[in-house]
Amino acid sequence: MATTTKNLFTADYEIHASIKMLYPYIQTAGGLAEWFAENVTISPEKVFTFTWDNEQHRAVLAAHRTNHFARFEYLPETKEDQKNPSYFELRLEVNELTQTTFLKVSDYSDFDDMDELQDLWDSLVEKLREVVGG
Repeated sequence: MATTTKNLFTADYEIHASIKMLYPYIQTAGGLAEWFAENVTISPEKVFTFTWDNEQHRAVLAAHRTNHFARFEYLPETKEDQKNPSYFELRLEVNELTQTTFLKVSDYSDFDDMDELQDLWDSLVEKLREVVGG
């Protein structure tokens, strides 16, 4: 089987909302379901299931710090994934000078079309801005 190369996509988005207001949208199933995926559920074992176009992707909240960031690691589908799991991280930062809030996105996956991934995240974050009014 061919080795798939994983790529790290990163982007920064300015959002006119406080970190405290934004944090639930990057860390809870209910918050993520409002902008990130068509549906998000969480099992008693704390496994998040993200649904897009009737496809389910399962992930765990691998790391988080309240009002700072949430990192989701996708459950491995192959042996390769076990060694090198795909993940996405949503980090909230404030520019101290301007008091502007930024959402920093890191998306590590085998998705290879960076322009398409940029468009995808742009539209997701646009939806988040609509939800939070920012």
